[in-house]
Parts: sequence; structure tokens; C-alpha cells
Amino acid sequence: MAGTDTTISPTQDTPPADSPQDSLAIELRTAVMRTSRRLRIEATGDAITPGQYTVLAHLNGNGPFTLRGLADLEHVQAPSMTRIVNALADQEFVSRQVHPDDGRQVNITITGAGRAVLAEAREQRTAWLAQRVAGLSDEDRGVLSRAAQLMQEMSGK
Repeated sequence: MAGTDTTISPTQDTPPADSPQDSLAIELRTAVMRTSRRLRIEATGDAITPGQYTVLAHLNGNGPFTLRGLADLEHVQAPSMTRIVNALADQEFVSRQVHPDDGRQVNITITGAGRAVLAEAREQRTAWLAQRVAGLSDEDRGVLSRAAQLMQEMSGK
């Protein structure tokens, strides 16, 4: 179309929104993604990678899982999950047991050492975020508190 600029500037990751709701959704998505990425980076350090953290979190909350079950949860191929689990097993953060119903499969379970490294990573994430929140005004902390409640409600639906 003549006279219409449809280019996206390097600082924009999506085209302009059609409505105020779209605009808010874009802002929220961007903020959540950047914060999530930063939390993953801040917490992993030298002990575990972000992918290993996620696998340990799955195992800690809902384990044990088969390799296929973990791969499906993480939306990765089985060979990728095998590499993650092998690295965790090498560090003794997970253990493998024969599946009770199917001897051809292996269940992956988190170990005490895995729980400890997961707890440490969670503490690092919380400390990083708490430091950022502490620098905000009381009013801004209240806004974030309400936003956190709303986001929990939205993600539960």
C-alpha cells in the first residue's frame, strides 16, 4: 500500500496492537518472558543448566517420570532429554529405576542431592527478585502484588 509503513523497528518485537487489550497483552508477554529468562539465568550458575532445573522441578513436584514423559513435558525430542538426564545422573541429581509396569522403560527420580541443588537455585531466583522488588516504592510493590495475584488467577484457567 502506498504511504503505509509496515516495517517494524529493531526495538519492536511485534507489529502494533489493534486494541488496548492487545497492547496490554503484548506488554505483559514481553515482561513475563524477559523476567522468566532473567530468572533462569540468575539461578542456574555453574551447578545446573536452565533445562536441568526444569527437569528437576518436574521430578520434585510430580515424579517419577519416564524419559518420554519428561520429553513430552518439555516439548523436546527423546535424545535431547536423554542428554539432560544423563548430565543430571552424572552429578547424582537423579537416579534411574526399572519401570514397575514395563521392564523396557526406566523411571527417573530426583535424589536428595537433586532436591538440594533445586532448592539452592530457587533461593537464588527468589533472592535476585527480592533484591529488585526491594528497590521499588511501597505503591509499586502493591501493584506488583496485585498483578501477581491476577497472573496466578489467569494462568489457572
